[in-house]
Amino acid sequence: MKIVIVGGVAGGMSAATRLRRLNENAEIIVFEKGPYVSFANCGLPYHISGEIETREQLLVQTSTGLNNRFNIDVRPNHEVVQIDRENKKVMFNHNQETGVETYDYLILSTGASPITPQIKGIERSEHIFTLRSIPDLDRIMDQVQQNPKHAVVVGAGFIGLEVAENLVKKGLSVSLVEKAPQVLPPLDEEMASFIQNEVTSKNIAVYTSNSVVEFKDEGQTIVLENGEELSSDLTILSIGVQPESSLAKQAGIKTGLRDGILVNENYQTSDDNIYAVGDAIIVKQQITNQETLIPLASPANRQGRQVADIISGQTRKNKGSIGTSIVRVFDLTAASTGLNERTAKQVQLPISVLHISGKNHAGYFPNATDIHLKLIFHSETGEIYGAQAIGQEGVDKRIDVIATAIKGGLSVFDLPELELTYAPPFGSAKDPVNMAGYAAINLIEGTSESVQWYELEDELNKGKILLDVRNDQELRNGQFSHSIHIPLDNLRDEIHQLDKKKEYIVSCHSGLRSYIAERILKQNGFSVKNLDGAFALYRNIYPDKLIYNKK
Repeated sequence: MKIVIVGGVAGGMSAATRLRRLNENAEIIVFEKGPYVSFANCGLPYHISGEIETREQLLVQTSTGLNNRFNIDVRPNHEVVQIDRENKKVMFNHNQETGVETYDYLILSTGASPITPQIKGIERSEHIFTLRSIPDLDRIMDQVQQNPKHAVVVGAGFIGLEVAENLVKKGLSVSLVEKAPQVLPPLDEEMASFIQNEVTSKNIAVYTSNSVVEFKDEGQTIVLENGEELSSDLTILSIGVQPESSLAKQAGIKTGLRDGILVNENYQTSDDNIYAVGDAIIVKQQITNQETLIPLASPANRQGRQVADIISGQTRKNKGSIGTSIVRVFDLTAASTGLNERTAKQVQLPISVLHISGKNHAGYFPNATDIHLKLIFHSETGEIYGAQAIGQEGVDKRIDVIATAIKGGLSVFDLPELELTYAPPFGSAKDPVNMAGYAAINLIEGTSESVQWYELEDELNKGKILLDVRNDQELRNGQFSHSIHIPLDNLRDEIHQLDKKKEYIVSCHSGLRSYIAERILKQNGFSVKNLDGAFALYRNIYPDKLIYNKK
């Protein structure tokens, strides 16, 4: 059996090494058009600042090492330029020469390429880069050695934010431009606001709802669509990637969404002898069963291993992906899994949403930090659609748990039952994931009703009254502009001040005390809803709508 793999890194090399472990006598050839067949592309931004000290640390394996250990014929700097499906051959270029190789099975792991927009003046500009490979990094580092002062990062997604952080740590003045109305577009607006505030606190100038319309002065002046001009000695384009499917398309292999390669549940393309994995393929969003693109390393590694199993005669199915991701942005971490609220609404799922605040470990143990967790779920069955979390520590653990719950088919009713490790340095007896489950059950069963942060203003305009149950000293941190104040511990004694003919929305700092107030008032005959996320969330999104130093 002879297997040819086009493209290395995550998907291709996972397939190659698994194939060897299952088939000692198979002939395995890997063509990689670049010089490095196995490198840590997710680590590239961290070498810019020196956090990853040496370039060599990014090289996971060499061609020689792979050949010695796995007896794989790895050919860097070999670009496959044509597939002859009828005769089961590939044509490749190497050192300005053309060669031919036959195959029994062909695996395409061609990845994705950075999107480079056609912007006026870009073709005459210098010092504009993308970051996807080691050679890309080398070009950026060459420019960094010239001691640039001003950098512009176009695109505030995961990679854009990582690049911006590392450029700041390198000592550059950084501007961040994003076409969407927020940074981190995969997150919902209110969760992304925590990251945007963190970015601006590090003196990065953020331009959202903006795009670059022109490069002037050979790229040293960048014109935004709002007319502002930015100076730049170094510009990084990080506006997304697109499937690298040109080779497949030339061979007549079927493609679909954004030119992604269409594969079945066995990763077979429209040609039964040709398989495809990684960033180049269309996958099923496991929750909605809709076609999507998820260019992440973990799915690519899994797909590479699975396709090797399938070719080797083992039964494996491509179950799809839910898209779990994480990013560190200076002192905060943002992570998400599954659907965000925006997408869930677009596909018309019957959703409920909640926000809770908890601690990364026991609050009484030193150095406890906040975790802001958002959960999106079916408003009746409790099926979990997605989650997002922001915090300094422990965010990865919570999102990983919820991602596992989604993959395992658990509902919010199962979250309180999860027995998670607990000791004061590591967690809480009731973990934020447990608490999110309790809160979700309360909403489903009608024990609690909520108002979202974006609904508050309309609800108040309809005549509802906002009741703030925080303590007196907490008001120094800001107050809602139209509210009445009764501390929770005084509520039973002062309940006579409230009018049962009125409808109330109750808030505290995080939502826990306001839930208690909601229960007290409802059982005394009042119509009450809880402001989801409470003051802490609202302040983060709308600081200018609050009143400060009123008391």
